[in-house]
Amino acid sequence: MDVPVWEQRFRAPKMTMPHWSRSAPERAVFASSSSGVWQIHAWDVATGERRQVSDHPVGVLDGVPTHDGTGVVFWQEDTGDETGRWLVQPFGGGEGVPFLEGLPLGWNEGLAQTESLTLAGISTPEGIFEIYAIEQGSPPRLIATGKEWLSLAGSYAGGSDLTGLSSDGALAALQHAEHGDLTHPSLRIVEARTGAVVAERGDGTFAIVATAWSPIHGDHRLAVVHEPEDRDRVAIWDLATGEWRNLDVALPGDHAVLDWYPDAASVLLRHTLDGRGELFRLELATGMLHPVATPRGTVGDARVRPDGHVWFLHSDGEHRGRVLSDDGSQPIELPPAPAGRPSQDWRFTNRHGLEVHGWIVEPEGEGPHPVMVFVHGGPHWLYEDAYQPEVQAYVDAGFLVAMPNYRGSTGYGRAWRDALTGDPGFTDVDDVTDGLRDIVRRPDVDGDRAVIAGWSWGGYITLMQLGRNPDLWRAGMAGVPVGDYVGAYEQEAPSLQAMDRALFGGTPEEKPDLYRRANPMTYVDDVAAPVLFVIGDNDSRCPLQQALVYVDRLAVAGKPHEVYRYTTGHGSLDIDEEVRQIRAVLDFLQREVPGLLPA
Repeated sequence: MDVPVWEQRFRAPKMTMPHWSRSAPERAVFASSSSGVWQIHAWDVATGERRQVSDHPVGVLDGVPTHDGTGVVFWQEDTGDETGRWLVQPFGGGEGVPFLEGLPLGWNEGLAQTESLTLAGISTPEGIFEIYAIEQGSPPRLIATGKEWLSLAGSYAGGSDLTGLSSDGALAALQHAEHGDLTHPSLRIVEARTGAVVAERGDGTFAIVATAWSPIHGDHRLAVVHEPEDRDRVAIWDLATGEWRNLDVALPGDHAVLDWYPDAASVLLRHTLDGRGELFRLELATGMLHPVATPRGTVGDARVRPDGHVWFLHSDGEHRGRVLSDDGSQPIELPPAPAGRPSQDWRFTNRHGLEVHGWIVEPEGEGPHPVMVFVHGGPHWLYEDAYQPEVQAYVDAGFLVAMPNYRGSTGYGRAWRDALTGDPGFTDVDDVTDGLRDIVRRPDVDGDRAVIAGWSWGGYITLMQLGRNPDLWRAGMAGVPVGDYVGAYEQEAPSLQAMDRALFGGTPEEKPDLYRRANPMTYVDDVAAPVLFVIGDNDSRCPLQQALVYVDRLAVAGKPHEVYRYTTGHGSLDIDEEVRQIRAVLDFLQREVPGLLPA
């Protein structure tokens, strides 16, 4: 039987940006789905030889080379609940063994290495955040701990290998929310071996995030992203002198330093605006910007090679993510993938007179098409001009897919992101509602066949929409959603609890009225449209039991619903399982939405 194009897109191998140690740049490590399950791979850049390192049924996404390039370190989970441990395997192959003995089982909060020192961050099931220092031949030593969120800098973006430790291993950069607001993290510099505080920045009113230390041994300059006004701006913090230097860059969107050039005289700057990115080399002495050749689309990550060339991970709506070089080459190639339909900018005005930006992906033909409002998770995230096999699957079925970057999304300034704080389930839901009302004005859209769908926070918004606006939707798909917010808070991972405290201004006990107002359970009896749930048994972000409480309430009320459960956590790294999930969603939509194309 022919494999449908949507499934071919899922099965086409994908990869992450390769990471290498500055001390051994010919030894690179990346994750790929080429085996059918995301696993860590080693790549000898000089010879071109590649091999799969991990082989775990749950899948493995996080991996880096050891500092000297002789090994590959990777984070392995047992069940998909994101708790796990670091393992190490020789770069050329061999048995994987524990990398750091004596650390508690918990959630990964970052890893950084130098020649003689490793730092590792762990958050425990008891809600404690811990940073350990491990010197060769010595047991782990706790250098920082707290009950509020604490991690190595860069851990949230997989970049703590450039950000956690200065190149000489003397200083460590830690992110924390001791001021009580994870959405506005503060930055602490400590002595790496003792945890003694060297310097502090941030008071919890705006975000300040470290991104990369200088590559020069003994050079204690740190690139930082902060929010002096509204947009992300960059600065260089010299910890040797205490000097803080804001970099004046005349570009309108958000700025971030992703890496330094080898001589540390220039930095690699990413500029993002409305979900698209571009790269520049920024000379620190003169402030001159030199464009780095990048196609139109999204730059997911980028790093500078020892020869000064830039490698970057690029994607757009039509093209799967690829590792490209600024010289026009493709350093590492993957088998071809079917193209997607292009992403089109979408702008509409919400009920408050504010412009909301997002994306539309249209099917072929004149329509009128059924419409799916596909809501992103996070909530502090955004849709970009990027290749999304799931979106393309719905377009293949005939949907016009609309993806709004509602208030609460990143990429549009601090005020836009923070508009959600204190009003979850309303600020975001109202923007999604206004987006639907905008899109159904188009003559090629059939508003009577409107579907709401999303994963994680997008699943939460789906349930809030179905309960608050039941007359607008023909059907809904809630993937790994928050169904009972109070239950979710009690059951979720410590970092997610910290995020909820920041969003709500406290715990369910401290803010009972706000949690009740923002809880899908409050509106469950008003749900009318059929809804499909896709739920992971070992999800520590949107846990199973709180979702089943919502499902059970629907069942008691006789509301139409279906449930698809799978065995891992907040999503699957197994491509077969991903395909089964999307097939279940397409089958559900075929039953509930008339006139779809066959899947």
